[in-house]
Amino acid sequence: MGSYKSGDSTFYSLIENYANSCDFRTLFQVFDRMKRERRVFIEKNFILVFSAYGRAHLPEKAIELFGRMVDEFQCRRTVRSFNSVLNVVIQEGLFHRALEFYDCVVGGKTSISPNVLSFNLIIKAMCKLGLVDRAIEVFREKPAQKCEPDVFTYCTLMDGLCKEDRIDEAVLLLDEMQIEGCFPISVTFNMLINGLCKKGDMARVTKLVDNMFLKGCVPNEVTYNTIIIGLCLKGKLDKAVSLLERMVASKCVPNGVTYGTLINGLVKQGRSVDGVCLLSSLEERGHHGNAYVYSALVSGLFKEGKSEEAMGLWKKMVEKGCQPNVAVYSALTDGLCREGKLDEAKEILCEMVNKVCTPNAFTYISLIKGFFKTGNSQKAIQLWKEMAKNHCMPNEICYSVLINGRCEDGKLREALMVWAHMLGHGLIPDVVAYGSMIHGLCNAGSVELGLKLFNEMLCQESDSQPDVVTYNILLRALCKQNSISRAIDLLNSMLRS
Repeated sequence: MGSYKSGDSTFYSLIENYANSCDFRTLFQVFDRMKRERRVFIEKNFILVFSAYGRAHLPEKAIELFGRMVDEFQCRRTVRSFNSVLNVVIQEGLFHRALEFYDCVVGGKTSISPNVLSFNLIIKAMCKLGLVDRAIEVFREKPAQKCEPDVFTYCTLMDGLCKEDRIDEAVLLLDEMQIEGCFPISVTFNMLINGLCKKGDMARVTKLVDNMFLKGCVPNEVTYNTIIIGLCLKGKLDKAVSLLERMVASKCVPNGVTYGTLINGLVKQGRSVDGVCLLSSLEERGHHGNAYVYSALVSGLFKEGKSEEAMGLWKKMVEKGCQPNVAVYSALTDGLCREGKLDEAKEILCEMVNKVCTPNAFTYISLIKGFFKTGNSQKAIQLWKEMAKNHCMPNEICYSVLINGRCEDGKLREALMVWAHMLGHGLIPDVVAYGSMIHGLCNAGSVELGLKLFNEMLCQESDSQPDVVTYNILLRALCKQNSISRAIDLLNSMLRS
């Protein structure tokens, strides 16, 4: 083909415009005209098209065009166009295809030599496929090919090692990169901190943070968020709260997951009031709690017997304009049912429906359980029917509550029908459902059927294994029948399990 001509730049601008809009049909009409007029194709034209194929999720088209560049368009390919296509394939998640493409180009007759970006991309693909050892081999080959690894090479490899739970090797790489004169960045430290936090090795996390400061890397939001969540998982909530205060003082913004995890941890330790104080402190600084945080606190306060505080928090949430979701409504409904305030709980359910917030199984079951507990079986059954009418699928817990309620009412026949319905839907009864049915059968004098169900329990998963309550039901029933020897056998079986 000829050399650069007047007007070529116009064609290049057209290529850029059509590539940016992913108009491939018109773009290749421009290519065809350029070929007819013997215009010069430059590599940048193709890199723009490769990027467009990436945005359009057409990686194979990019590979195909790369293969046509020399013979059809007389355009010399370099490592730049090679990396562009390789990146498109990897971004699409086709990691095996990326390895094939890499081997085909680098191991083929092309004159393309991979650079540091090529190595980084291929190491990333290998790590994504779990081929970390192969990635390390490629990493070790780099210096021999006069291609020094950069900070992104180390970060990619460390991430792969951390995901394979090979944290010690990842930490050794941090030491190695510093010896080689490659300075770590915040991302490098954050990756290792995250891996160590997942292992619960907070002592080494502290050392890494110290190292981070020594290297002039200031902890950022990701660093703080990761460590706070790690401390919460270890149950070190006071340290997590202290670090959160330090984080906010450093002008770093905690995300929803961070303070949500911290507040949820306080609730689990029975410290819901501390959770409320923490939320108030965050809100004073402009960080607003979301509906899930409020649901955890409302639920926790009710469980700790602090119903007034729970209702106060609910009102505060509404006043602040935080739209309640199904989790908050369900927490409130469950709390009111625990307090025996079933009429108020029913009003909350009606409010949910009116505000087009669909109740879930947990919302309904709290009320159904509450009505059974107060002896109002009719309302409980009515709610169960309403639940089915609203296409809310009952789970194992829902059936368990209904079976228990029917058995407590002495309605064994109805309980057996619910039991059969549950099994028909492929659901496995839990220990409460089994215990309720065994209790109902024993009260009706059908102890043998109760023992049959008990033996069935022994073959189930851990959630359905008999507990002390189940054994006590059968022991009392056998003793009542004067089957003392069988009761002793059952007791011995319990002590051995």
